[in-house]
Amino acid sequence: MSDDDADPELLELLRKSLGLGADSSPVAPKIKVLEHAEFVYDNSLDVAIDMRGTKAAASKIYSLMQEKSYSSQTWRSHELHPKSKDSKTVEFIFLMDLLNFSFWSVKDDPSECFAVAYRGQCWTGYWSLVAALQRALDEGFPITDPKFWTDETSASDDVWRKIFRSATEEEMPMLEERIQCVRDAGRILQDQYDGSFLTTLEEANGSAAALVTTLARDFPCFDDSTRFEGQRVSFYKRAQILVADLWACFEGEGYGNFSDIDQVTMFAGTKSLSQSLGL
Repeated sequence: MSDDDADPELLELLRKSLGLGADSSPVAPKIKVLEHAEFVYDNSLDVAIDMRGTKAAASKIYSLMQEKSYSSQTWRSHELHPKSKDSKTVEFIFLMDLLNFSFWSVKDDPSECFAVAYRGQCWTGYWSLVAALQRALDEGFPITDPKFWTDETSASDDVWRKIFRSATEEEMPMLEERIQCVRDAGRILQDQYDGSFLTTLEEANGSAAALVTTLARDFPCFDDSTRFEGQRVSFYKRAQILVADLWACFEGEGYGNFSDIDQVTMFAGTKSLSQSLGL
């Protein structure tokens, strides 16, 4: 070091004395779904997005949300969604969104599609899942306990088939994959999070982005990412839906209090939102 060079140790002491030391607080994570979507949009050759149509759809959704007074309270107003604001509801929502995928039927006749009979109705699609879980609770299955998920005696394949039994001849789509998904998540919770999703939620410290990041990192079933044109891109659909469901169920308070809820993006295939808004 020459005489003209600054002494790094003296510079560091000066920074500390002036309160200019490096910020040791953890850097808040960021959900990069929008950036990844933009990258795909900019580099796609065979798919294009009509921006005028996108803006028109957004405008219509916004107008209907205002017209119908759509809010976080709308979530709990559905008869199948949990009404209590407690830890069991948190575990219920985690299981619900862990399994919230792929309800496509192989039947052409809607009356033959997978459906769950509950409370005098036959429920299909996403609601068939919620109905099956609520029915299981009514029948005494401890489905909000991750320990139950990994007990292949009490929760054998046959037990899960009973829980998700259909009112038609078609069984729940991808049932084997769902059972495996539940068991894997149960083991991860027991190995890393004291056997409860509540621990996962608490470690996020009120950050939606942190929770989404943790879900995608530690639970393979939530990691909907791939590589496109040499870059890793992520959608994090169900991880974000889980955050949104917690936020809506608890109306932004308690277990649903997220300081950065505005990072959560809209999700492809939001059929429930469309139905709620009458689209």
